[in-house]
Amino acid sequence: MIVVMIVMIVPFLWSVSTALKGQNEAIFSFPPKFIPENITLDNFITVWNTLPIPLYLWNSTILAFWGVLLPLIFCSLAAFPLARMNFKGKNIVFLVILSTMMIPGEVTMIPIYLILEKLHLIGSFSGVILPGAVTAFGIFLMRQAFMGIPKEIDESAIIDGAKPWQIWWYIMIPMVKPMLATLAILSFIGSWNNFLWPLLVLQDPNTYPLTVGLYDLKGAFVTNTRLVSAGAIIALVPILIVFVAFQNYFIKGAYSSAVKG
Repeated sequence: MIVVMIVMIVPFLWSVSTALKGQNEAIFSFPPKFIPENITLDNFITVWNTLPIPLYLWNSTILAFWGVLLPLIFCSLAAFPLARMNFKGKNIVFLVILSTMMIPGEVTMIPIYLILEKLHLIGSFSGVILPGAVTAFGIFLMRQAFMGIPKEIDESAIIDGAKPWQIWWYIMIPMVKPMLATLAILSFIGSWNNFLWPLLVLQDPNTYPLTVGLYDLKGAFVTNTRLVSAGAIIALVPILIVFVAFQNYFIKGAYSSAVKG
């Protein structure tokens, strides 16, 4: 695990180091120097003044908000009957849903794009958000969480006159908060880092999220790795904040899913 940690953290440390180095410091020296001789924030200031970063951040926030909220609602709604109800063909439905995880996203991009074009959603936030509103992985996570709750709780609620949607909202959802937090973090990371799909769907630069907006740095500063690294760090900060804020729930959700199988 230490080796894996080093492999994963070294590129991040190198990016931070590069973003903090001045123009006169070498960034491709060997062995690499992770501690800058003179730490400077000029690269971040240049990126901030060159691109409309606040606008990109706002667009990314809108996409991430709906990219988290909709999967939480729809995945939990889809997982509830698969975990708590008995109906004919339930296992087949679940297997079909799981089988979609084996289909690469690139295969479905063209059909989804054509559907969105027919619906006149190309160029809008809705065209970016709706294809990811529900995922097979999210349904699987929530189903596993619901299955870990004793069946007697449902039976008691039914005896008291609760309807299925009331059992889902008032009983099940509060009991699976750790898994909801896990799904929220994963959905946020996926939505915030989403690059290819917004690049294909969005046409107005004023609607670009941060990942697509920072892509302009490659053209504007093709040889300035310092500025590209600074832009990458700016995009990474919100993910770190969200993960730190919800890490306790994330650990609980991962632990509970591992124990319950």
